[in-house]
Amino acid sequence: MRNRSRLGNSICWFLCLQVCGFAFSFWSGFSIVANDNIHSVPADLVVPEMTRCKASAGNRVEDVTPGWEQSEVRHALYLPRDWLPDGSYPVLIEYPGNGGFQNELGDVSDGTPESCMLGYGLSAGEGFLWISLPFVEVASGGIKRNCHQWWGDVEETKKYCIETVRDVCKKFGGDESRVVLCGFSRGAIACNYLGLHDDEVASLWRGFFCHSHYDGVRPWPYPESDLPSAIKRLRRLQGRPQWISHEMDIAPIQSTLQKSGVPGSFTIIPIPYPNHSSNWVLRDIPERVRAREWLRNTIGANPSNGP
Repeated sequence: MRNRSRLGNSICWFLCLQVCGFAFSFWSGFSIVANDNIHSVPADLVVPEMTRCKASAGNRVEDVTPGWEQSEVRHALYLPRDWLPDGSYPVLIEYPGNGGFQNELGDVSDGTPESCMLGYGLSAGEGFLWISLPFVEVASGGIKRNCHQWWGDVEETKKYCIETVRDVCKKFGGDESRVVLCGFSRGAIACNYLGLHDDEVASLWRGFFCHSHYDGVRPWPYPESDLPSAIKRLRRLQGRPQWISHEMDIAPIQSTLQKSGVPGSFTIIPIPYPNHSSNWVLRDIPERVRAREWLRNTIGANPSNGP
């Protein structure tokens, strides 16, 4: 009954958005929840562990972008199982949630790039380059390192992102016209807060995949987390598609977008489990089917274009 009521409210909002010029879709294919924990649903994918080996097809490795070799900044790079040196591949860039999080449902977030899993679940390990990025902070003594809570140094984080996208595309056949920014929790907010921070970084993205939280919905303990600032960033979206999902309740996100008045192609999906986690992409549930369909439509019919 709760889901039925929420669906009715969302359909009404959908009709309003059409009148206001939005392109909006709402996924009504709810999973049947046997209990209240996504971890009880068997996983059909396991994210590869990050190693310190040379990058190769099917492996996830620790890497660093040129210019940061003398720092402590590192990201995770995954080349798909079907990767070939002379192929061309769409790219998934992903940011993690905040570190130091755990709850009674068994959800955990340590804030590291290696904890990311959206890219692997969406691609099933094939057809996409997948890069899990850090937020970068400048510690005492000027040491640059991965930041596990919020943004660190925004300008340094943004710079590392831009240079990493360019470097990975050049070295491994990434298609710069088909780069999708993804994120969970802190990373979901980062899709707009960092990904639309200014015109330079905003120009990188073909689309955005945001799970659990959204920029501007509520204030957070950092500058310009307010709704007017978020709307200013959202205007840089310029009609590109956004997937926006959240555990159970999507009404606050719907309300925020309606208040913004910014038109766009928004696919807003409730994940029918209470977990604050991106683990659902590792499980065969209807919402993952829908997410993969969204991704295919966003980057084009064929994920990779090998020789």
